[in-house]
Amino acid sequence: MKKHNFSAGPCVLPQEVLLKASGAVMDLNNSGLSLIEISHRSKDFVEIMDTARNLVLELLGLKDKGYQALFLQGGASLEFLMVAYNLLETKAGYLNTGTWSAKAIKEANMFGEIVEVGSSKDENYNYIPKGYTIPEGLDYLHLTSNNTIFGTQIKKFPKTDAPLVCDMSSDIFSRQLDFSQFDIIYAGAQKNMGPAGTTLVVVKEDVLGKVSRQIPSMLDYKVHIAKESMFNTPPVFAVYTSMLTLEWLKNLGGIAAIEEINEKKAQLLYSEVDLNPLFEGFAKNEDRSTMNATFNLTDEKLKESFDSMWKEAGINGLNGHRSVGGYRASMYNALSLESVGVLVEVMSELERKA
Repeated sequence: MKKHNFSAGPCVLPQEVLLKASGAVMDLNNSGLSLIEISHRSKDFVEIMDTARNLVLELLGLKDKGYQALFLQGGASLEFLMVAYNLLETKAGYLNTGTWSAKAIKEANMFGEIVEVGSSKDENYNYIPKGYTIPEGLDYLHLTSNNTIFGTQIKKFPKTDAPLVCDMSSDIFSRQLDFSQFDIIYAGAQKNMGPAGTTLVVVKEDVLGKVSRQIPSMLDYKVHIAKESMFNTPPVFAVYTSMLTLEWLKNLGGIAAIEEINEKKAQLLYSEVDLNPLFEGFAKNEDRSTMNATFNLTDEKLKESFDSMWKEAGINGLNGHRSVGGYRASMYNALSLESVGVLVEVMSELERKA
């Protein structure tokens, strides 16, 4: 039986994507070769890479606007370093909203002065800072749009003259935004787009080439752009599966269609969290993530019963991160409304039994 997968990552993927990907591992396009056997320079794979990159820009509304889409490696963790390597000359601003932005700050500190424009660390990152001042003269401002561990999400992005960089690892392609307000977007595929192994980077080309340092080839966005995301051997399976997921999303109706579904899933779950006296939400209401809902039991004595119930219902990956505790329901694009309904029914049943 296919489980209801609320894992924070690697993410749940559409069933049709899994079927197509598994078929390609055996035989790609009736070539007599596996996807993971073919040359990354072959016509078949070059077409896959080109299709994936074009779909990214199409879905984000960034075609013909000076952007390039890259599929790189090293996860968002390497992007913490690459962003600073490519953009930071003297001073950059960072909004500290959780573990991942704190890690990004740590890496950037090696390259220049870092101004922490705001932080929610004082309340264990359960809210998004607002009303902060953005200094002038920044090389860029870095944000993390969604915080998987704490279940918070930026709803309104700040206006700034500085280039805007955003880590969208856990909510990329989940909601409509004016993506042209960002100069660099990066996202580990394994949260909402594909399997672990590749990282999507969307770069506005005119933001590059302004630092005085020499950048190692493997860390230079301009090198990867010039080589059309094929400077080194790409992770062929991860790119192919991401391409399939992007095609699935396009056929569904694009970001507008999936946003509507995601809102329904979030409303269903948060309504139960708020109405059921046995649960309480962790994140501030106005900053709640549609991707990662964090919540706790009001009586820890019920933990054993609740854990047994959701596992028996075929639910996977519900335990919260150790820094928050409780529970985390990750509702990425491919998670069905039906799966959320199963979880809500288990929560309601716990209340009836208590």
